Amino acid sequence: MSDALPLDEFGPTTALTPFGESEEDKTAADLAPVFDVPVSISAVLGKAQLSVAQLLKLGAGSILELDRKVGEAIDIYVNNRLVARGEVVIVDERLGVTMTEIIKDGDSAA
Repeated sequence: MSDALPLDEFGPTTALTPFGESEEDKTAADLAPVFDVPVSISAVLGKAQLSVAQLLKLGAGSILELDRKVGEAIDIYVNNRLVARGEVVIVDERLGVTMTEIIKDGDSAA
């Protein structure tokens, strides 16, 4: 997994700033125009390929074998772009995902 950065490499003040500007010049208010931009987030447990005939045979209680093993990291996509990997967790009887790795730009083809 050399294409991913551990989350602990990112500090609470890690930010990208345009050339010529310092971090002191930026505030949360500068991001206000993008706060309402909708994004789609997907956590992919695994993938499977089926023919249409096999798909039509699926019903309640069917088991679909995925290409991942139990305990293997899942992929997290934002707007169909792989941005992180994580693990499934249970929080207050609901499923959730905790990010364990951030995928560097350009290394998402793994």
